[in-house]
Amino acid sequence: MSETPAISRSPQSPHRQWQIGFVLLVIAIALAWWLWPQPPEQPKGGRGRFGDNGPVPVRVAPAEQGDFAVELKALGTVTAFNTVNVRSRVDGELVKVSFEEGQRVKAGELLAMIDPRRYEVALQQAEGALQQSRAQLQNAEIDLKRYRGLYAEDSIAKQTLDTQEALVNQYRGTVKANQAEVNDAKLDLQFTQIRAPIDGRLGLRQVDIGNLISAGDTTPLVTITQTQPISVSFTLPEGELPQVQQARKADPQALTVEAWDRSEKQRLAAGSLQSLDNQIDLTTGTLKLKARFENAEETLFPNQFVNVRLRVRTREEATMIPSAALQYGSKGTFVYLLKDDSTVAVTPVQAGPSDGQRTLIESGVAVGDRLVLEGTDRLKDGAKVEVIGDQPAVAKPEAGKRPKRDA
Repeated sequence: MSETPAISRSPQSPHRQWQIGFVLLVIAIALAWWLWPQPPEQPKGGRGRFGDNGPVPVRVAPAEQGDFAVELKALGTVTAFNTVNVRSRVDGELVKVSFEEGQRVKAGELLAMIDPRRYEVALQQAEGALQQSRAQLQNAEIDLKRYRGLYAEDSIAKQTLDTQEALVNQYRGTVKANQAEVNDAKLDLQFTQIRAPIDGRLGLRQVDIGNLISAGDTTPLVTITQTQPISVSFTLPEGELPQVQQARKADPQALTVEAWDRSEKQRLAAGSLQSLDNQIDLTTGTLKLKARFENAEETLFPNQFVNVRLRVRTREEATMIPSAALQYGSKGTFVYLLKDDSTVAVTPVQAGPSDGQRTLIESGVAVGDRLVLEGTDRLKDGAKVEVIGDQPAVAKPEAGKRPKRDA
């Protein structure tokens, strides 16, 4: 009986095993996805109340009508109306100082004194010489009167009379010269008392009592700055010059200038435009201007930096919107106008000057139109919105509370 030979099987190749494993993995992933529980159906309109397809929450404010001040802004420097370096006019020892540093003084008020004894002696000498020359003149005049009588009687020669007249004139000249020396000595004695030449505020004392000072010293005894009134110097671009000139021609006294602090949160003082420079700076293309401030409260200090606002005119009954409602695009400025059906419309506008909080609108919106202030980053033309708060109408900022205008 013959035996049936056994069938031998070759082992599967590693490549085939990898293919089978990959197919099983795909089947397991598909089965898991099919059997995974589905999330509950979202309500129409997307996720949540303000989803991608729901109304966009916004805040709005109305356009208003009122007077709008057109102002030109610049950076200015406060300068003293007058500045005097007080120095001595004579030489000598400083023996007295009659002021406190930083105090206000009036013109003519005594500030310091130099030792006057040397100048008192010089005055006495000059007065003595004057008295001597006056006596000589008096005697010569008596002789001249006598000579004229003798000459009338033909008792002396004409030359003798002429000589006496010349002597009298000589003594008269000597008297005038000596009188001038007396006046000069009195002036030097007066200069030993150093007095304030102007009204103003004193600075720090530079020389102490006991020091020898002279008229040629470069270091002043003290400095006086006139701060009432005071001036502010600033520059404007040449492109804004026509507005200033037009306003000056209409009413030179109507150009008001306000000085604000560096953060533009507090108004320091109000004044008026005083003068314009006579030429434009070629290197910067700007024109220098100077404003005058009474500075009664001394809120302005010399060399202080301030923000200047020059009011060139006032637009009456102008249409104004909050500056936050103004948008900028590739085609110009526009606003999101809220319609009655709670949708917004992109409305192009022509914007005018701005004071930072309000912007004047030349055309595009009407008084009472409601404009979107917040939430504009998610809006487009025709978008559905939900008003979550109305901003009140923008009131004119009070003095000292006006915000800084965006650059």
